Amino acid sequence: MEHDIPAGKAVPAEWLSHFDRYLISEGTHERAYEKLGAHLVRFADAEGVVFAVWAPNARQVAVIGDFNGWDPDRHPMHSSDSGIWTLFIPDLREYSVYKYRITTQAGDQVDKADPFGFAMEERPRTGSVVADLDRYPWRDREWVDGRARHQPLDGPISIYEVHLGSWRRQADAHWGQRYLTYRELAAELIPYVKEMGYTHIELLPIAEHPFDGSWGYQVLGFYAPTSRFGAPEDFMFFVDECHAAGIGVLLDWVPAHFPKDGAGLNNFDGTQLYAHANPMQGEHQDWGTLIFNYSRNEVRAFLISNALFWIDKYHIDGLRVDAVASMLYLDYSREEGQWIANEYGGRENLAAISFLRKVNEVLHGIFPGVLTVAEESTSWPMVSRPTYVGGLGFSLKWNMGWMHDTLSYMAKDALFRRFHHNQMTFGMLYAFHENFVLPLSHDEVVHGKGALLNKMSGDEWQKFANLRAYFGFMWGYSGKKLLFMGGEFGQWQEWNHDSGLEWLALEAPRHRGVQRLVRDLNLVYRFEPALHQVDFDWNGFRWIDANDSDNSVFSFLRYGKNAEDFIVVVCNFTPVVRERYRIGVPRAGAYRELINSDLEIYGGSGLGNGPALATLPESCHTFDQCLSLTLPPLATLWLKPVQNDV
Repeated sequence: MEHDIPAGKAVPAEWLSHFDRYLISEGTHERAYEKLGAHLVRFADAEGVVFAVWAPNARQVAVIGDFNGWDPDRHPMHSSDSGIWTLFIPDLREYSVYKYRITTQAGDQVDKADPFGFAMEERPRTGSVVADLDRYPWRDREWVDGRARHQPLDGPISIYEVHLGSWRRQADAHWGQRYLTYRELAAELIPYVKEMGYTHIELLPIAEHPFDGSWGYQVLGFYAPTSRFGAPEDFMFFVDECHAAGIGVLLDWVPAHFPKDGAGLNNFDGTQLYAHANPMQGEHQDWGTLIFNYSRNEVRAFLISNALFWIDKYHIDGLRVDAVASMLYLDYSREEGQWIANEYGGRENLAAISFLRKVNEVLHGIFPGVLTVAEESTSWPMVSRPTYVGGLGFSLKWNMGWMHDTLSYMAKDALFRRFHHNQMTFGMLYAFHENFVLPLSHDEVVHGKGALLNKMSGDEWQKFANLRAYFGFMWGYSGKKLLFMGGEFGQWQEWNHDSGLEWLALEAPRHRGVQRLVRDLNLVYRFEPALHQVDFDWNGFRWIDANDSDNSVFSFLRYGKNAEDFIVVVCNFTPVVRERYRIGVPRAGAYRELINSDLEIYGGSGLGNGPALATLPESCHTFDQCLSLTLPPLATLWLKPVQNDV
């Protein structure tokens, strides 16, 4: 093959114009991926590939690959005063494997993958692959055009968080087990998610990463969907099929750091081009990774373009930004003397703050309706508020405090929960400071933390009942929902990225019961406006009784935009059946159970309140009417006035 490829040619000025170079150097080129990287093009009467890479401190750069015997003398690149090296190689075809041979000012030579490469070889190989991203025949125009209608903040958002490599494994004669491909996942994962009633799939990072154990959070190819599961077109097919099924796709995005892999961004042109040279600014000591230099314009262009890229080329519906707290604080996970203050002497990373605001402004401006979600573990103010009022501009923020408090409560023996009642109520003190997602994520079921089911207190029956009651509390509480795979059927073992989920557990009735409950919670949640329309202010929530610590019972109301539309939620977090338990309600009449987590079909004892329950004309909890309920053990009830039914 190498003998058939002619020498390279200069790239026509119109391909990478002075204006393009200016915008990249200014950090405002929002689609730098259309100019940098490797692109299949036709110039005059010649077809081939144009290469462009930013390496301002290199002495020389050459394109090497399987087409030229990896010989740097065959295709040296042309430099420019902007630090961008370019070359057009005629007759080069798609799927060619390549790297850049960079000669540093010190005379050393390093082989680097393309920072803007659209595809990569499967690990452990690290070569970039020429790919055409414009060939796939998308069928989701209605979905993309209506994205703002499909995932509004006043709509239901219930997210199934998935690690594609371990959701399910396929038996294989050679390997024993293998990954499902993107197309196999489209055939198996999407129908499952639809049947379970979720509105969205959130994917742990699928940008190319060499180390399986990083779960995708140490990215080598920021513009390349991992080849573990197939080619770029296969991933496009997966997203397309999600949209055809009415399911949105969120992608974990990692602009907080990058690994030190030799083929990656580390020391790219002989200098720390993408990171700070000073390790007190440029290195995450805990993770052994490098921190992007958000003050460098070309780095900002690289990252902002990358955020847009996934939405533009792959029709992703939103980005969940990983480790935002590590970006915001210069002293993140550092001791005194291990960090450098900002120009005002503070600990805030001003460049990162500016970068995050800019990303959100650009994304929401170009792609209305796209969601951006922050994993931000501190009390940084206004994360999910618009930038024009001083916020960071995210659509949503993970509520880490709620997750930690409530899981801590559920781990306690029911006998002692009365002394920790505030762990379930404290979250309401700040519940509407942000637009919150309630996350039970992968981070909570790894590194010895145990599976959700094993976090629950009690014997086996109580663990299952606790988990069902907890899910009922979560789905009834204010905020959007996120649950990591395996939690929906009460997997016993904590997540292992090297194996599939414990699907055999579904042979047991209790596991099937948890799964059916999660499905029913999702379906009722989506159907009932009171459970999702007003998630982010007090108009959508009211405590009936937040103070019954002696009985470990919580009761509250959820309201839709129409105050006449409401749901009653009652949670009994003890294994004691409570007869004639009275709660005040806003309206007289008959009520029926929408959800009872103690039903036999869910694996419960079958206690409940029958097909309908009439109010009593007695004052209770500031209301003129009350309900006298049977509260099943370790169970959550959702009730609705019968006259509200359609």
